[in-house]
Amino acid sequence: MKTLYNLALTWLILGLVAGVFYREWTKFAGFTGDTQLSTMHTHMLTLGVIVHLVLLALDRGFALTGHKLFTGAIWVYNGGLALTVTLMTVRGLLQVDGGEPPLPDAAISGMAGLGHIIMALGLALLFKVLSDRINRVSVAERQNPGSPSAAMSSSR
Repeated sequence: MKTLYNLALTWLILGLVAGVFYREWTKFAGFTGDTQLSTMHTHMLTLGVIVHLVLLALDRGFALTGHKLFTGAIWVYNGGLALTVTLMTVRGLLQVDGGEPPLPDAAISGMAGLGHIIMALGLALLFKVLSDRINRVSVAERQNPGSPSAAMSSSR
């Protein structure tokens, strides 16, 4: 649970810094057009902070952190997110700079797409973990109908 909290906090700080960086960098460069830097703030806050806070709440009810795949799933997801926002930063800085990119645009898009694929893999693993935990609770409720968890689910 502490790891999920720390990840949410880290993405919060990075997301807030990205928002300030976008505002100040474009102002400093005199840039007024569209840039990928403008979406980094919301990507980090939504995909970094909110996802980890939701997982933190789900962990409380389903003990996700006790599952053997959970730690790997979290790090796969975060690796994909980090790659995605890194490439967003690269593309955004190139858009503001207006110079010749060191990589072809298709290469940047391809690497960003790889980041999205890695995040999707992490999410798939997280859904596997959640499914296993939900099934475990359902089996426990069928085996012991008088348990507190069975009473909670029947009152919903």
